[in-house]
Amino acid sequence: MKNKKSVFFIVFILIIAFAASTVLGVRNQYGDLTTVYIKGLKDIRLGIDIQGGVDVTFGPADGIDANKQQLEAVEEVMKARLITLGINDYEVYMDESNDKVIVRFPWQTGETDFNPEAAVKELGETAKLQFRKGFNYNTSVDDDGNTTIAPMGDVVLEGTDVEEAYVTLERDSSGNPTGKYAVALNLKESGTKAFADATSAAVNGDAEYLDFTSSSSERYVISIWMDTNCISYPTVNDVISSGSASITGNFDYEGAKALADKINGGALPFNLKTETFKTISPSMGSGALQIMMLSGIIALILIMIYMIVLYRVPGFVAAVALLGQVAGTLAVISGWFGFEDSNTLTIPGIAGIILAIGMGVDCNIITGERIKEELNTGKSLESALKAAYKRSFTAILDGNMTIIIVAVILMGAFGVSSSFFAKLLSFLFRWFGISTEGTIFSFGFTLLTGVIFNFIMGVLASRLMLTSLSKFKCFQNRKLYGGAEK
Repeated sequence: MKNKKSVFFIVFILIIAFAASTVLGVRNQYGDLTTVYIKGLKDIRLGIDIQGGVDVTFGPADGIDANKQQLEAVEEVMKARLITLGINDYEVYMDESNDKVIVRFPWQTGETDFNPEAAVKELGETAKLQFRKGFNYNTSVDDDGNTTIAPMGDVVLEGTDVEEAYVTLERDSSGNPTGKYAVALNLKESGTKAFADATSAAVNGDAEYLDFTSSSSERYVISIWMDTNCISYPTVNDVISSGSASITGNFDYEGAKALADKINGGALPFNLKTETFKTISPSMGSGALQIMMLSGIIALILIMIYMIVLYRVPGFVAAVALLGQVAGTLAVISGWFGFEDSNTLTIPGIAGIILAIGMGVDCNIITGERIKEELNTGKSLESALKAAYKRSFTAILDGNMTIIIVAVILMGAFGVSSSFFAKLLSFLFRWFGISTEGTIFSFGFTLLTGVIFNFIMGVLASRLMLTSLSKFKCFQNRKLYGGAEK
């Protein structure tokens, strides 16, 4: 009995702690360095309609006359890079007649002094990845004193040979973490064979793999270059035929993540230069977000009070569950869980959160009314609660499943995400000739997330809390649950 009574306090504390960490996040400030352990609301990237953004026009550098296929390739790479940055509120289109690609995307969250040049740099970098035999390069200095580095050695692998790149922990020869980060690579079939041949040649002492900068002539390496910067030149000790490799280079997490994003984003067919850029003012006007947040908080509090007044103890439990549902939705958007980066929150996305809250209220009203009905038939409190949750579940499931179907269709038809499921939906809709872009993705994403957390909080967590509370003698009065005194 004591164990069942403690369930309420465990679930209640977990929901409150979860909500607090979702809002505030967990971070450590040491001087100018901020380490983020758990992302909070500050890490949500707001859409152009809420925060504003940048409009940039890219054109080919070096006087290249780009054709339609090349411009389309740039367009796709831009979209892929925006997705890896967690931005789904964007516009990318090409101007074929003028050899231009125009991109619009929101400001980075928290930037008060926005620098468009810095913003477009992360998007327009060529980021050409190459693995080369040995570590050798030439340097030249022009009349202005600028040094140019030209890597030597034949190319073993290129970025196009990489299937996937992701951040991992760097480990020493004994397999123990070093406290630094590395970029792990899964190679395509062609890259697997080429890398196995290269590492085999290096192990066998092929002179092309010598590190000419080392004092030891017995160091055989494969150097890794990002454009003209050598980011790592690891020694090859064994033949690697598994199709996996890693890039080490004294990375912190952010540096490793940025490199992995560039590799996953793909290589541009030619160098780009920024033709024009300008800032975009938010369509809602400055200060609108604060007004929306305040209105949302007031509305949520009023809903909670209404539920408590109308349903008493079940209403209180419903209020806690609603708080958990909202926190869960915001946690997924902010990247709280860690398995996915933060997503862009737009006005349609906020509408999705509001609609999901409405579904959560509806779920709790159905359960509260069912509890009243079961109690008024003369059943005991325990039996009434069990029957109410069992019989209300079907109606809740039917209502929420229809919303889930709509949300999935919206995400597949109007949005792009880095997740496998969303990519699959995007492929299917494109196959049928349906567009896969637009801010409606944000609406579908927040709506789907909110409904899922409605099941977790409004059904599972609320049942655990209410059943636990009913074990306390002070909460066994049937009037507290809307029933008549027995």
